[in-house]
Amino acid sequence: MKILLIGDIVGKGGRRAVCDLVPQLRREFDCGFCVANGENMAGGGGINRKCLEGMLKPGVVDVVTTGDHIWDQKDFVGEIASYPNVLRPANLPKEQPGNGWGIFTGPDGRSIGVISLLGRVFIHLQSDCPFRAADRALAEILPKTKIVLVDFHAEATSEKIAMGHHLDGRVTMVFGTHTHVPTADEQILPKGTALQCDLGMVGARDSILGRAIAPVLKRFTTGMPSPFTVVETGIRLQGAVLELDPVTGRAKSVQRVMRDYPDLD
Repeated sequence: MKILLIGDIVGKGGRRAVCDLVPQLRREFDCGFCVANGENMAGGGGINRKCLEGMLKPGVVDVVTTGDHIWDQKDFVGEIASYPNVLRPANLPKEQPGNGWGIFTGPDGRSIGVISLLGRVFIHLQSDCPFRAADRALAEILPKTKIVLVDFHAEATSEKIAMGHHLDGRVTMVFGTHTHVPTADEQILPKGTALQCDLGMVGARDSILGRAIAPVLKRFTTGMPSPFTVVETGIRLQGAVLELDPVTGRAKSVQRVMRDYPDLD
């Protein structure tokens, strides 16, 4: 079995690229399931109902994970309940709406568990321990399926690698999101869990993490506030293809994927 994993989707340009390129990539790599991080889909911050139109159609994205920008679009607090395949981080306070993990139907009717987690190192959003949250979710998931994917939305590579080793042998893959820069550390850990610290993003090549270069430079060089405009052209999709044994749930291989999306007239 092969699964397509997509990094942080940034803005309208990122959404269009995913809707057009993901079906092609699924056919090219024979991927029967796709997970994408969507917390930057709405103007670069947050997620809403409009952003999900077209994204969750059959053959595009099966599950959307999120992170620290989950509630940037205030209306989504009341909308998330309508989307069982959109996950907010499982280690956010239990009073928050939505689910942090779910079990979904993959190819051949096989069950696939997906967990969304938020890191705590250099992340300024109140959250509980992601390691304990992962353990709690797995206590519910593993009796039902051995195929488990974990999106760890975190800043520090040390925290992401630690999560990989904490879950090694219990999940199929731990993949990181949040930094918008793909890491070259894809690997299979000793007990059969795949790990990559960051998938990258679906955003503009000529940008700083998907935002216009000039205002970001101004903030760095002057310290003065400046609005960060999302660049909607020159989009590049970044992610990975995971191959696994559907019987054992162990990873067999993981490879980075990168595709440029032609600008629309």
